[in-house]
Amino acid sequence: MSIVDQEDEDLQMALRLSMQQHESPEPKRSKSKEDSGAGDSAEESPEAKTRRRQRELMAAAAEKRMVASSIVEVVEDVDIVGPDVEDKGKGVSLDEGESKDGDSGVELPLAEANQLFSMIFGEGVSKDVLTQWCNQGIRFSSDPETSMGLVQHEGGPCGVLAAIQGFVLKYLLFSPEETGNAVPNNFSNLAIRRESKSVPVPADIFSSLSEERKSRALVRSMSEILFLCGSNKAAVIASLNVLPDETAGAAQGSEDEINTCTSRSRAIQVLEALLPVFRSRFGALLFLISALLSRGLHTVQEDRDDPSQPLVTAPFGHASQEIVNLLLSGNAVANVFDGKIDLGDGMSVKGISTTVQVGFLTLLESLNYCKVGQYLKCPNWPIWVVGSESHYTVLFALDTKVQEENELENRESQIRKAFDAHDQSGGGGFISVEAFHQIIKELRINLAREKVDQLCSTDFIVWNELWHALLDLDQSLGGLKDPTGPTGKEGFHLYHFNGIAKLSASGSQASSGNEIPIQRPRLTNVRVTIPPRWTSEEMTVSLPVVSTPGTNESNATQVSCPQPAQHAPLVDCIRTRWPSAVCNWDGDAPSIV
Repeated sequence: MSIVDQEDEDLQMALRLSMQQHESPEPKRSKSKEDSGAGDSAEESPEAKTRRRQRELMAAAAEKRMVASSIVEVVEDVDIVGPDVEDKGKGVSLDEGESKDGDSGVELPLAEANQLFSMIFGEGVSKDVLTQWCNQGIRFSSDPETSMGLVQHEGGPCGVLAAIQGFVLKYLLFSPEETGNAVPNNFSNLAIRRESKSVPVPADIFSSLSEERKSRALVRSMSEILFLCGSNKAAVIASLNVLPDETAGAAQGSEDEINTCTSRSRAIQVLEALLPVFRSRFGALLFLISALLSRGLHTVQEDRDDPSQPLVTAPFGHASQEIVNLLLSGNAVANVFDGKIDLGDGMSVKGISTTVQVGFLTLLESLNYCKVGQYLKCPNWPIWVVGSESHYTVLFALDTKVQEENELENRESQIRKAFDAHDQSGGGGFISVEAFHQIIKELRINLAREKVDQLCSTDFIVWNELWHALLDLDQSLGGLKDPTGPTGKEGFHLYHFNGIAKLSASGSQASSGNEIPIQRPRLTNVRVTIPPRWTSEEMTVSLPVVSTPGTNESNATQVSCPQPAQHAPLVDCIRTRWPSAVCNWDGDAPSIV
């Protein structure tokens, strides 16, 4: 038997084992207390052995297939510009309405296939990391409460899933199905009216979403992301023949090939045909490959600060910030600040250069490891990918009004933008004395001489110190203090989705014997109130409290005795967007890991 035959046999054996389950693999589970104490000597069940053998075979076969150029074909459009396959071979035009059956292509050179693999995984990638990335399809949750969410089965590809999830929510919540242009709809008002006090999330609304509508939102999201990576000129869609013969008809044309589409309508057609492939165990990896090829491998390396490092980070196989930024902004930059920072001697580091549809918040900012710029913090839609040290989740609102700013917030944003423009520390939050004097002159901030001397007592000005000084300075003098009294921003609701299956301690049913409790993705309603932005003493007076949806009370903010603030790492992320936010929720704390 030849080596190629053996490789194909390994893959087919893994796929046969996969199809015997008839379902997607069980979601990644959080360990129960009983499981966490179990030793390594416990006997492995036959089912577990089968799953482990299947994952090992699929990972090994996938690695071999990715570097085998003989199975990869490039199918291009005529006059394509941008991707690395430019001007290679001759293809048949994929103009709208044409059939793809007669398309021809050329093989992807072995050197380019090796480069793609090396860019993603680097040298000496572990079998565990390959298994994670070759065992994650793009599938919606079967749980009614989280039916709008993509489920994560393995660690690692969460960055890819979270980015796609953000765009899916954009189309489900804010975009009518009959048009391609997202506009606010009345979904948020409907959600507020229908929410029940006993139900902490809009489960009845999400459970009413049909599979067809969710699939359309997914396809449109994938198309938008790939065109974003392709500078809105082209989208490259990678496919792998991973489906058994009897179901291949469900994914017409799902050969080992790469399709380049220059129109969104054509990309949507191809993605619809290939949905079974993206739902397969290779789905998340194939989408990442598609995004990289849409951007162009050479351009991706130019985007990065250190192109020698793999995009999937060792040793645990997490998606890097470059992957997340590529999917959110179309550029594989490593930083989250706005614009770029000049390091001198012709060197610079690049951040986000334009507004985005879906934003990004990170726990690392609350720990002062980085500074997220306004482009990612204030996206076009109230949806954010949330990063922790090891995982990506999604935060969103049903109402676009959470993004609206009042006069004082506009003023603060103006000052912050001017401050960040002079901050050459990479988001460290300090500027030079010279830059400080320029800012207060340009923005007509009339600080007392003593306060200016106090702020300038060192060689740099720290944002937090300047911000507190502005809170004590009346609006008439260019500050942020309203002399008419402490008026705060209205409260609002945010929803947090974690695609990893978690066991709800408060809502789970007791299990008997050796039965494993059912675990599901988590969707948590977080009630947020923003205290007045004055001095610390004034902030403790009359905090606004969000009314509970579904009651006879108005949804407007009410001033009453504040609810006890609850804390979790997610709150620290929220406070990087809304400083001093007070958060509450029912049941288990939202988890960002």
